[in-house]
Amino acid sequence: MTTPYLRVAMFTNSLVRVDANFAAAKQAAIYDVTAQGHAFVDIVPFGRRARKGPGGGKGCVMDDMEDDDGTGVDPLTERVEALDGCSVLFTLGLSDLAAVRVHNKKIFPVKSAEVREIDDVLEQMRAMLASKSPPLWLRRVMRAPGGGRMTYEDLQTA
Repeated sequence: MTTPYLRVAMFTNSLVRVDANFAAAKQAAIYDVTAQGHAFVDIVPFGRRARKGPGGGKGCVMDDMEDDDGTGVDPLTERVEALDGCSVLFTLGLSDLAAVRVHNKKIFPVKSAEVREIDDVLEQMRAMLASKSPPLWLRRVMRAPGGGRMTYEDLQTA
């Protein structure tokens, strides 16, 4: 990218809406967003999903956070590592443990109260970037043209 941008992850089951919990999503759709528009980057599929309860219900998505199948793989780690290079993630929900791990990677989690169209979320992010004064949290997670975090001085001129 040649301008400051955000790399955004959308946790989704449908690929058109932010409609999944962090622990239960089938995939994450990754986009780059600038003040001028957005571009699709990648889809990251996830191998494990939350197990269903004995009655066929949704079950507890936190059950998926335990390594009880003997594989030695932490499914939460898989999801957090998939966010490398991202600045913001959108999801319907995430546990406190997931939020801490995401925050430790300097990624800003946004938990939506309702299902939203990915295009609407991207347009809202573009409009915030295009405003003369984007919110402070947004300025803190912007990426410089080379992909690194923007410095304080860069933020003053962006």
